[in-house]
Amino acid sequence: MTATYGPTVGRRRLRSALRTAREAASFTQEQVAQEMDWSLSKIIRIESGAVGVSPIDARALLRLYGVTDKPRIDELVGLARSSRARRWWSSYTSALPAPYTAYIGLEAETSSVLCYTPTKLPALFQTEAYAAKAVRRGQASADEQSQVVEVRLARQREVLGKQDPPRITAVIDEAVVRRIASDPRTKREQLERLVSLCGEPNITIQVLPFAAGVDGFSNPFAILEFPDPADDAVMYLENGLGDDVVDQPDLVGPYRHEFERLREMALSPTETREMIKRIVGELE
Repeated sequence: MTATYGPTVGRRRLRSALRTAREAASFTQEQVAQEMDWSLSKIIRIESGAVGVSPIDARALLRLYGVTDKPRIDELVGLARSSRARRWWSSYTSALPAPYTAYIGLEAETSSVLCYTPTKLPALFQTEAYAAKAVRRGQASADEQSQVVEVRLARQREVLGKQDPPRITAVIDEAVVRRIASDPRTKREQLERLVSLCGEPNITIQVLPFAAGVDGFSNPFAILEFPDPADDAVMYLENGLGDDVVDQPDLVGPYRHEFERLREMALSPTETREMIKRIVGELE
């Protein structure tokens, strides 16, 4: 049963199940910490998903909460075991922000991605040359910037190249496709990649045109949906001060509504492909 879930979704399910079991047993986090001889911060971090939980600790918590159903115990202990498995991005975690690492794990297990990008192309669509130009500069060293590009390209291979890739729907501001790059080679390569992606059966790209007028929504975001309806959608927010992963349905819902509004304002997929092809033609 646990094999159905990857390590990131598995950890998410496990922390939710442990929190539910604690509340059903009428334990406070402080009481659990005292009973387990743990620090309060440990139980808080487990339930928030900031850290994983070992199979031994998971079994001990379930015993404390009075969970006796063996199949349920085996399932949750199995989730604890699988959530600790190493993945391809594990070697990069020290160089990446925690929210971004969490997002990569969730992206690897998603069935649908909805993204809005008003300033740059979605990472899954970027060529290597474009990605190198799009990396945030600031205090990052050349090695750190190189690692970010490596991770971006690895995400493309792992997500787009798998046997059953997720459905990806992207709304991209017209300014993004017109301001691809200053050098013609990078610009042509990236635009031709977009034209190619427009033809993929699992990818829908729509450009939000200048003609749509001024819009007050400027922050990029991505919403991840999962195969099992029991797993709520997760949102990744990007901003200049730091990125964040949001998994509260009451916060994700309004962004889902906003995404649909932006889609209605955008060009159709066919119109989008024709626009990009015209821009490529202008490079002749």
